[in-house]
Amino acid sequence: MNANTSDRLLTTSDVADEFGIAAQTLANWRWQGIGPRFVKTSPGRGGRVKYRRSDIDAWLNQHTVSTAPS
Repeated sequence: MNANTSDRLLTTSDVADEFGIAAQTLANWRWQGIGPRFVKTSPGRGGRVKYRRSDIDAWLNQHTVSTAPS
């Protein structure tokens, strides 16, 4: 994946659609400080939120659970 693709900014809807995570869940995680890193492109409560694809990928990697073979 090149830098251009990995740093593409995704909307909350893009992330929700692509990864099957409800937009409200992403909003809750932002409020709780437990979700993937995000960028606010305008100030205030109504500011636009974007996610870098590289940050989503990193967050998913950090939350990947490996199970031991049975």
